[in-house]
Amino acid sequence: MNYKIKLLEDKIKEALNTLGYMLDEVTINPSNRPELGDYQFNGVMPLAKKNNQNPVEVAHNLVAILKTYPELKDVSVAGPGFINLTFSDSFLIDFLNDSLKDLTINYKDETIKKTIFLDYGGPNVAKVLHVGHLRSANIGEALKRLCNAIGCKTISDVHLGDWGRPMGMVILEIKTRYPDLAYFKEDYHGEPVDFNLTNDDLLELYPIATSKAKADEKIMAEARDINYDLQHKHPGYYALWQKIVEISVNEVQRLYQDLNISFDLWEGESDSFAYMDEMLEFLYSKNIVTESEGAKVINIKEETDNKEMPPLILIKSNGAVSYEATDLAAIWERNHKFKLDEIWYMTDKRQELHFTQVFRAAHQSAIVSPNLKFVFNGFGTMNGPDGKPFKTRDGGVMPLSDLLDMVTGECEKRLMPNITTNREKIARIIAVGAIKYADLLPFRTTDYNFDIAKFTDLNGKTGTYLLYSTIRMKSLLTKAQQENISFDYLKDVSNPSVRKIIVAMLDLKRIIKRSFENCSLNEICEYLYKITNLYNNFYSEYKILTEENNLLKTSYLSLTKTIYDNNCYLLNILGINIPEKM
Repeated sequence: MNYKIKLLEDKIKEALNTLGYMLDEVTINPSNRPELGDYQFNGVMPLAKKNNQNPVEVAHNLVAILKTYPELKDVSVAGPGFINLTFSDSFLIDFLNDSLKDLTINYKDETIKKTIFLDYGGPNVAKVLHVGHLRSANIGEALKRLCNAIGCKTISDVHLGDWGRPMGMVILEIKTRYPDLAYFKEDYHGEPVDFNLTNDDLLELYPIATSKAKADEKIMAEARDINYDLQHKHPGYYALWQKIVEISVNEVQRLYQDLNISFDLWEGESDSFAYMDEMLEFLYSKNIVTESEGAKVINIKEETDNKEMPPLILIKSNGAVSYEATDLAAIWERNHKFKLDEIWYMTDKRQELHFTQVFRAAHQSAIVSPNLKFVFNGFGTMNGPDGKPFKTRDGGVMPLSDLLDMVTGECEKRLMPNITTNREKIARIIAVGAIKYADLLPFRTTDYNFDIAKFTDLNGKTGTYLLYSTIRMKSLLTKAQQENISFDYLKDVSNPSVRKIIVAMLDLKRIIKRSFENCSLNEICEYLYKITNLYNNFYSEYKILTEENNLLKTSYLSLTKTIYDNNCYLLNILGINIPEKM
């Protein structure tokens, strides 16, 4: 909660204590009837009921004390005991000026000190990044930035899909096409190989290799054998695999960089596979692994389950380690390398059962401490404007780079009629902002339809609207600087639009904390639109630079500076950069 609001809540609690009511905490919230007050306290009625008293009488007794507080200029009772609070001018002025000096007072929370590991991204090596890969990386990046903003330490990992049967399929397809490559000779021992493999080659190879294996069991069996040899460090296969990973990761890094997405670790399933034997030995020592139809499993069912909970398959009946075992090995690795409070996963919500099994197995086997918290942040799907999965014209899954190019083209066409220099660069920044904001706007688990025309519109709840508005604020401040007009202190809140904006600012810390607790950015996105819209209404109604009253001019510009800084800070949490102009 905002520090000013928290101090006021503590004073209200003291007042209630004076009246004989001992409470652990008091909460006030933004009023749902702004015409009656800025905030409201709704705790009188349950308090009166508990003490068999008249709530209106209790409310009036409390109001008599609250009216003496300098933080409030008006206090009233409504209905059966609601208390409406209107803040004093000095309260709002002090808060805004504190924010102007140090905006982070609205973000950091000294009560939340955690080290959080975030697993997001998860693209498969040698496979094209498509629109389905957007949400994991975008949501994960924004959550990481949100955690940092409130004061948590984070460690992020892309967790590449660089191991397993698909790699065997790709290597087999290369072997089929180029059987004479040194990688496939029995006497190969790691020397450099003259083989010009590109990312475009891999994007062409991957679907062909997987289609062939799925259609022919003999090919599939050979791919499995290659994968087995790869996992046991066959010199040629391993060297070729390293080349494939390097080429693919370079392309993934380039595209994620375009989207302002970064990771502390670029590890993959192969990194955790190195801990597999050690982890399996530990699990077997716990006597929790049993056999079922030839597979090694862990029973993770709990008494409170109200639906079927299948056991976690550790080793498949054919002797191959499972996807679940790979995730357990990753947890084993992370737990040994880092001192963590929580591990967050960002994947499609349809994977919830998988992660429930993995988390239970990790705790039941004591791979991790009972205090380590696992969080599954499942998300909904991104569809096209027709509500169906985003497809290319020929019906294939749309590459993420194609979507980015399409939105960039739309932004350049619609939003940049007067820009002649750096058009493509600016359009790219705007496009990324439009895509990321549209993706983070719905609650995380909600499916949504991505409409390019709608989400690049300058009017409405869009990233382009926010960027344009923020650039206009900066332009106003730049002109003020050029005219040597100060904006370092707000002195007047007599303007009702100014009051409304500052009262909205008071709610920011609550929204930040709730976004963190819900692991979703939708409330921040909504808040950004609300505060920007309030400012734009003020901007269109009142003079700022040409205001003749210098006291008002300084206050208006100081307000502008605070909202500008706040927009920049929140847009940065969302991973959105601001172009110089548009």
